[in-house]
Amino acid sequence: MYATATAMASPNPVAGRCSLRRAGRPPIIVAMWTREDFRRLVSPPVIGMVHLQPLPGSPGWGGDWRAVVAAALADADALVEGGVGALMIENYHDVPFYRGPVPPATIAAMARAVGAVRDRHPDLPLGVNVLRNDVAAALAVARVCEATFVRVNVHVGAVVTDQGLIQGEAAATLRLRRELGGEVGILADLLVKHGAPLADRPLADEAGDLRHRGLADAVIVSGAATGAAADPGELEAARAALPDCPLLVGSGMRVENLAEFGAADGWIVGTSLQRPAAGGRLAVDSELAAAFVAAAVRGATRT
Repeated sequence: MYATATAMASPNPVAGRCSLRRAGRPPIIVAMWTREDFRRLVSPPVIGMVHLQPLPGSPGWGGDWRAVVAAALADADALVEGGVGALMIENYHDVPFYRGPVPPATIAAMARAVGAVRDRHPDLPLGVNVLRNDVAAALAVARVCEATFVRVNVHVGAVVTDQGLIQGEAAATLRLRRELGGEVGILADLLVKHGAPLADRPLADEAGDLRHRGLADAVIVSGAATGAAADPGELEAARAALPDCPLLVGSGMRVENLAEFGAADGWIVGTSLQRPAAGGRLAVDSELAAAFVAAAVRGATRT
């Protein structure tokens, strides 16, 4: 963690998470997030997804920037009304995705959208994911917009995806984070969806590398694709390998299957909270969000 327990209790999660200093020495990173750190930061432990409409330059771009921002704010408002503990914003509809760095127009659009949501909900923890794996862009947007964490789909190792082979850049990511200020948490995928590891390795080894060599603050277990349920057995194996690491489930979460993932510290949920809306888009429904949050809180209380 990058803050003292007192700082973690701050109502502003960005301002509260600062590097500790020693007299006459530069800031140092003390440790990665613990499970307790995550619980303090994201409460209730539900991260609601804001799937941005196609951004300028993408094949699906509709030409109306105000509509993109309006949809993002509407989804964010519905999630907050439903009681989520944090938001995460990603360029979900920019398919097909770039394997590496995204164009400047995408970064600029992401910054504007994330900034709009941050201004609307200044005290809520906020995450950024620049698909498919532009972590440098995500970190930059997060710092400029005072976001709290980024999601990294491929942080260590190599994964075969629909974009081709993607290799983790943990060394560059951690150094860039330090250069930018070192206050943005890293949520890293384990056996990321829409991909397969280049070499078959024990899940415990993959999880250990993410945490201990990639220095991930939290690890995400997902299903094979967006909306696909994760394997509870993989979550249990990750928990056995990483007893003090925050573990999140990153896809396929619904009220009906929450009980299967009691080993998780939190849930990232998006598609199951959406309903058809005007203009043909899928929009977050606050009632669905509230039902999921209530179920998550009941489950967390039991565990």
